[in-house]
This record gives sequence, structure tokens and C-alpha cells, in this order.
Amino acid sequence: MTPSPIAVIGLGSMGYGIAASALNAGHVVHGFDVNPDQVARFTQAGGAPGALADVAPSLSAAIVVVLNAAQTEAVLFGDDGLVANMPEGSVVIACATVPPAFARDMEARCAASGVLYLDAPISGGAKKAATGALTIMASGTPAAFDAARPALDAISEKVFALGDEAGPGSAMKAVNQLLAGVHIATMAEAMTFGMTQGVTPEAFMQVIPECAGTSWMLENRGPHVRDGDYTPHSSVNIWPKDLGIVLDIAKSASFGAPIAAAALQQFLAAAGSGLGAEDDAAVAKVYARNAGLALPGDD
Repeated sequence: MTPSPIAVIGLGSMGYGIAASALNAGHVVHGFDVNPDQVARFTQAGGAPGALADVAPSLSAAIVVVLNAAQTEAVLFGDDGLVANMPEGSVVIACATVPPAFARDMEARCAASGVLYLDAPISGGAKKAATGALTIMASGTPAAFDAARPALDAISEKVFALGDEAGPGSAMKAVNQLLAGVHIATMAEAMTFGMTQGVTPEAFMQVIPECAGTSWMLENRGPHVRDGDYTPHSSVNIWPKDLGIVLDIAKSASFGAPIAAAALQQFLAAAGSGLGAEDDAAVAKVYARNAGLALPGDD
């Protein structure tokens, strides 16, 4: 394999793992983040140094792992925007959850500068990001897929090619996020409902993962509630954004999504209660508070 010069913009729980996986695969990887401590941490781990403006002309790919559409646009086309400095034929791999229409707009604007764009939302969590085992829901031109392939091979276990233009990847991510957000809220509802009947969170986590009512989110997030540990792996604040995107798309399609809307309200209640920076399993605290229940770890 010929090492490719790659930039990863956004070194949060997912982005840092992506950068580390690309580095472990033998690529030259530059990591960038608004938090200088994360940049220093990655550089100490073997990441290549250099300012983004200086390294941009040498990049084969830029993996953008920021929070939302606004941050994605700012990275690509804001002051000192990345795209204007990237070489022709290089590729932007955009991983944030965004509306499909936004992804199509970014693709067109990148193309105007001779830069390819892969609509590439990710799933799998921080653990799979760190082991190069993500699932990627991708769409873009064949040329974009070809340019992105070395990076994709380094960071993912499965890449679903969903279309030959941007948009379908983000549409599929919206479908996934509808399910994921609902499953987290439902896990919290079921666990706290069980508590009203004397079913402890510990017993819940022993039994339900072995039953038909389980889900990946239940098995992943339920232990956070059981252990009273809300260290954020994916925060409450993610869900008003992601479920908001789902409902905006649904509205534009004249599609009713009442279950997604109900889940969104629970995450909004959690964020409004000051829990926004906690792990998204903290939505269970909304149910517990309303029912007068004490969760594990409550004083």
C-alpha cells in the first residue's frame, strides 16, 4: 500500500478513532480539532504535524468528522476553507449527519473547485472507530469512491455504496438515526417502567438482552444507566439535532413520524434539564424524575 496523506478534521470520540485507524493502516495522517489538547494527543501518538492551510495542497483525502452541517460547511468553505486549497482530484469524505439536500449542495460546490465529495455518514460508535471497523453509508460518484478507497479501507469494516451522487448516504443515515434515537429513548422508558414494578436495572440487563425485546442500543446504552455512569460516548445533545433532521425530512415528504417526534421530546427535556453534555443514556433521568425514581448512582 502506498501511504496517502490524509487529514481528519474533528478529533472527538469518533474522529480520534478514525484518525488513529488511518494512522495504524500506514497513512500519513494530520489531525485537527478546535481543542488543542486533542491535536497534541494525536500528534504524540504519531500524527503528522502542520497547519491545515499548509498541508491541504498535499492531501489525497480530508475526512470531516464534525458535529453538523454548519460546521461541515465552515470547514470546507468558511474563512480559510479547506476545499479552495485541496488539489484537483482529491476527495472530501463527509461523515456528519446532515440533510440529503445539504450533501448534494456540498458535492456541487466541491466539484466547482475540482474536488470530489463522498457523502459518507458513519455508524458503529467510538469503539469501532478506534478499531477501523465502522459501517459507512456512502454515496457519490465512482471517482469519489475510487479516491476515497484507501481511507475507507483503513477506517471501516463495511461500506455500503448507495448511489452515484451525494444524498442517498445521508438519507440512509437519517433512517438509522430515527431507529437509534427511538431505541435509546425506548430503552430508558422500558428500564424505568420496570423499576416501578420492582425490576432493577441490573435484572433488566441480565434478562432483556436475551429476549426478543432487545436492541443494539439497549445492549450498548443500558449498562450506562445500570452503572450510573454517564460519561459521554454520544451525548444527549446529538439527538435534538439528528432527530430534528429526521423530522425536517419527514415534513418535506409529508410523512408523519410520531414515534420519532415523541423520542425527540424526551431528548429535548433532557437537554433542557441540563443533561445535554451527558451520555445520551441520561434520557433515562427524565423518566426517573417524572416517576419519582432513584437511578443507580443517584445520591
